[in-house]
Amino acid sequence: PTPLPMAHEPMLVLAVTEFVANSAAFTYFTAGALRRNISSDMLPRQFPLQLSTKSMEVFSPQLQERYPDQPMELHLWARRQPLISCHPDALHGALFSSAEAFVVLPNATRVPAFLLNIDANVTGKPTLTRNRLGGTVRLTGLVPTLSWTLPVPQVKRLETLLKFALWLFGVPRANSKCCPRPVP
Repeated sequence: PTPLPMAHEPMLVLAVTEFVANSAAFTYFTAGALRRNISSDMLPRQFPLQLSTKSMEVFSPQLQERYPDQPMELHLWARRQPLISCHPDALHGALFSSAEAFVVLPNATRVPAFLLNIDANVTGKPTLTRNRLGGTVRLTGLVPTLSWTLPVPQVKRLETLLKFALWLFGVPRANSKCCPRPVP
């Protein structure tokens, strides 16, 4: 427990506890709000890996052989409730997610390709500069585990690409949302 500061002049004190943060995470998880389906057209053009069997050929040549030049979809969801812990210098989060890849056939049928469990640790540091509230997010750990697959992809290459993509796109996007904003 941290005592709140005593104020001798008017001020606003905002305190967020682990209980509040984890209750919100539990609510989102239980409501099924931590799910996202991603298709090729949702990715930026400069993203290093497009969702197609041709792009996945480097991880699984058999996938491209079996389904040449077919689009793919990625279904992401939280396997478990995210856990958040508060520390004096930062917020730490543990995320437990899964990503299931599907090949989308011309008749719109989805064929499961592989299921990857991805556990990640992130650290967020709030900042207050003059009248601006902001923060930064940093990826501190990533562990992908292949659960099942159609043709065996090379998980180490996929892990490297995931880390690179998160470093290049995910973390900067999170930081852009946390960039300093005027405090009303």
